[in-house]
Amino acid sequence: MGFELSVFEGLSAFPVTPSNSDGVVDCDHFGKLINHLDRDGISSIGVLGSTGGYMYLTTEERDRAMCAAVEAAGNTPVLAGIGALRTNDVIANVRSAEKAGAQGLLLAPVSYLPLKEADVQSLFEDVAKATDLPICFYNNPTTTNFNLKESQLIQLANAGTIAAVKNPPAPEGKFTEQIVRLRAEVPTNFCLGYSGDSSISGALEAGADAWYSVLAGTLPDAAIALWKARNDTDKLIALNAELSPLWALFDAHGSIRVIYEIVDMVGLGDVKLPAPLLPLGADARHEIEQALNSIKAMEDKAI
Repeated sequence: MGFELSVFEGLSAFPVTPSNSDGVVDCDHFGKLINHLDRDGISSIGVLGSTGGYMYLTTEERDRAMCAAVEAAGNTPVLAGIGALRTNDVIANVRSAEKAGAQGLLLAPVSYLPLKEADVQSLFEDVAKATDLPICFYNNPTTTNFNLKESQLIQLANAGTIAAVKNPPAPEGKFTEQIVRLRAEVPTNFCLGYSGDSSISGALEAGADAWYSVLAGTLPDAAIALWKARNDTDKLIALNAELSPLWALFDAHGSIRVIYEIVDMVGLGDVKLPAPLLPLGADARHEIEQALNSIKAMEDKAI
């Protein structure tokens, strides 16, 4: 299976997916959120990731969201979250992504019962056989409770089963060591990407190929500024420091809860967390407003 590294590399923006209390996606609102990401510097749009609430939506609603996203994204590649409990449902999500026009797939090994390495190996091999679209291993042990070992990542990469990885922060913040170690073992065109916005400066400084960003999905200009500073250590440190109040809120409350509040605060429309997730209280919202003031000052200085 061939793939293009450019589909997964760069700054990928992950927006929320607006829906009502019954889980019906507001496609018009979603399209406007996607249009908001039409910026030089955004390489792709990650739809139906964790921030997009994919596990809270039915297959039908995910299909509607994907079609709306691809239509609104124009020439910007869309990466489709396809994770589900059963392999047959994952394949159904693959077909929807293909039909909608997605250019890459994000596959997390979602489970209820704990998955073993052989289970995950089988899942990724089955999906790779079912599609010509490139696959990124959506490595999110916080939500899946599956810890991807580097040995399995290397095996999947060298077999051509996956074209990229979306890794969480490196253990003990040792991004450089991890990236050097993996680059020595995976194909040269394999994309080593990271998520975890609050720790992302370490990955950017270490030379990550991609940043899969919650921040970019709602505040693209701030994320673009940080991404562009990845080769300038002093500037990267300074910009990251200005974002530190927001990173602290991400760590304290979870990025999805914080970003849902921000969507409304910056005038992108009212969005509701999928129940049973509850919105943040007044004190946290006040702290978010203060963090946004710091970000606006950062963006004004960059103009």
